[in-house]
Amino acid sequence: MAKVQIGQIIAEVTRKEYITDHFIRVYLYSPDVQQFKHTTIGDNNKIAVPPQGLNEIHFPTLDENHQWIHPDKSIAPTVRTYTHRGIDLGKNLIFIDFVDHGDGGPASKWVRDAEVGSKLGVMMRAEPKELYPEADWYFLVGDGTAIPVLSAILETLPATAKGVCIIEVHGKEDEQILETKADIEFRWVHNAEPQVKSELAEVVKTIEIPKTSKFGYVACEFSSVKEIRSYLRKEKGWTSQELYAYSYWKAGVAENESQADRQKEKEIIE
Repeated sequence: MAKVQIGQIIAEVTRKEYITDHFIRVYLYSPDVQQFKHTTIGDNNKIAVPPQGLNEIHFPTLDENHQWIHPDKSIAPTVRTYTHRGIDLGKNLIFIDFVDHGDGGPASKWVRDAEVGSKLGVMMRAEPKELYPEADWYFLVGDGTAIPVLSAILETLPATAKGVCIIEVHGKEDEQILETKADIEFRWVHNAEPQVKSELAEVVKTIEIPKTSKFGYVACEFSSVKEIRSYLRKEKGWTSQELYAYSYWKAGVAENESQADRQKEKEIIE
């Protein structure tokens, strides 16, 4: 199996904007953005957030024995998984949408404090990746953290496609206009406390699924993904090829601490 090529850059904020009350879009410049000219919009990437008070990115490096040398904890960045919203190769820009969770998490705090010149590390696949297979009907489900990837899917669906898209956001003020040529029914779920309880799974169970070729993309909190995946796979008989379902986060647990649980649960059901 060929090794996946991963690009790694340090980019600087050129501007940021609140696109809704709880979503911040950050534009990041680097001459090395060209590393990602073949990257699929909507693919996951890792961001490296510098420690508070430090505007430098210190990535791990490989020594002559191909062993990773990690920087001292005092300067080591915090790594989180995000999805870039777009790339402008002509201007060497990447833009990423952040959910504003307040100052509770390192990425949310960084973006709230970010100003022109603030640095962020970005590590991302430098090759294209298929986000979804061809199907007649699409079932797209996610919370605010999934809007970038769901947007990327919606923008590339053909006009012949149909489906349902369910997205959970804080409130009416965070609903976005998501462009698509496909015939998609949008359902917005309002929830000011997704870390406490979500109704995504309940809404999913109200949707009538047509008897046609289908594909589902589900990305949200751990317990919701677990319930939705179990419902579609066990009760509705969806195959693993018809469904991508993976949690981006687990309520009450930092991403680096919940990754093993999220991956294990995915492997059990598959």
